[in-house]
Amino acid sequence: MSDLLSIGASGLKAYSRAMTTIGDNIANAQTPGYARRRLALSEMASGTESALVGRNVSPGGVVIGGLTRSVDKWLIDDARASSGEAERAMARLSWMTRTEDALSDDSNGISTNLTKLFTTADKLTADPNNRTLRAEFLQTAKDIATGFQGTAKELASMSEGISGEAATAVGEINANLDALERINDGLRKARPGSTNEASLLDERDRLVDQISAQMPVTTSYDAKGAVTVRAASSGDMLVGNATVTHVSVATGADGRLSFTAGGAPLDPGSGNLAGLAQAADHVAGQRSGLDAAAAAFAGQLNAAHQAGTDANGNAGQPLFGGTTAATLTATTLSPDQVAAANTSGTNGNMLSIGGMRGANDPEAAWSGRLAEQAQATASARAQGAAAATRADGAAAARDNVSGVDLDQEAADLLRFQQAYSAAARTIQVARETMQALLSAI
Repeated sequence: MSDLLSIGASGLKAYSRAMTTIGDNIANAQTPGYARRRLALSEMASGTESALVGRNVSPGGVVIGGLTRSVDKWLIDDARASSGEAERAMARLSWMTRTEDALSDDSNGISTNLTKLFTTADKLTADPNNRTLRAEFLQTAKDIATGFQGTAKELASMSEGISGEAATAVGEINANLDALERINDGLRKARPGSTNEASLLDERDRLVDQISAQMPVTTSYDAKGAVTVRAASSGDMLVGNATVTHVSVATGADGRLSFTAGGAPLDPGSGNLAGLAQAADHVAGQRSGLDAAAAAFAGQLNAAHQAGTDANGNAGQPLFGGTTAATLTATTLSPDQVAAANTSGTNGNMLSIGGMRGANDPEAAWSGRLAEQAQATASARAQGAAAATRADGAAAARDNVSGVDLDQEAADLLRFQQAYSAAARTIQVARETMQALLSAI
């Protein structure tokens, strides 16, 4: 009779714990990083029988073996790798799009004003003494210089923005590395199979997910589940042996980024840091190219204008000053100082300036720069879409194993409720039988 009571009692305890576990699964179905938990239950051998011989074992109740988490290491690693690549592509695309906007004609009007400058020069060939057209020619040159200045300022601001975002990302990585070491300490003290251990393992995996989204890492685990994290590119240890190595970022004079871990160079091949580094490189290249374009444009127009004579018969003066896009300024001239004439006639120099238009003139060079940027942005957009699709597929595959299926949980809950009722009925039968025996004495 005592065996019947112990069987019922063990069942009540086990199935109550199982329903609690299912309740935790349902409550955390949408919690990021939560892995579905299952309570390991096994049959208890009778205390009066030998468990070494199967046919002599009689049921003795239910044994709780502890919590297990539904995880697949390969799927986890694949999801982290694809997530890091998606983060890299998204970070790069975000700044590539902003760069395209900064260079666009809607933003700076450079393309429109370059066309207008040559169009006005053409008009001056027909009416070289028209002071209105001369003033329009000078104002257009000023608008072009303003456009270069504005674009240079916007690109410089973007470099600062990328640098700030990288500093924030590195700060998040270091905070996660510190938190991961605290989780490792908790896992070394946690009781195997406990709810506390399962929660720590969930948090461990969530932190590693966040770190791997920022930069590629490799992981290894000890018997207690404590993780050792290393930088994938160099193998340098970031977390392990109760120590943490922080990541640092430095910004060069041109806005390019460099990363280190414990003073050693770090090359993030994927993840958000890699995307920011690539974006910084691209913006730095565009800033350099913008300066070169401004210098080339100013040099060509200055040389062309100085080759002519103004309305007073004086030699033409430079139209622009400055050596970079940020310092490019239009020279203050009066309409009479526009050098429309040359030795061939009163409109000869304007004819020469109008004749500059072609494959290598500033207008064509600027259009080519915009086309290159548009192509680069389109390529980044396609790569981003492909990486996002790949990451979504890997995450879905991981969730199929680790995620909570509410339909399955509902079915298991019903099954354990029935088992709980059966265990309670077992105790009731034992109690009624005992009372009947006592009454018969």
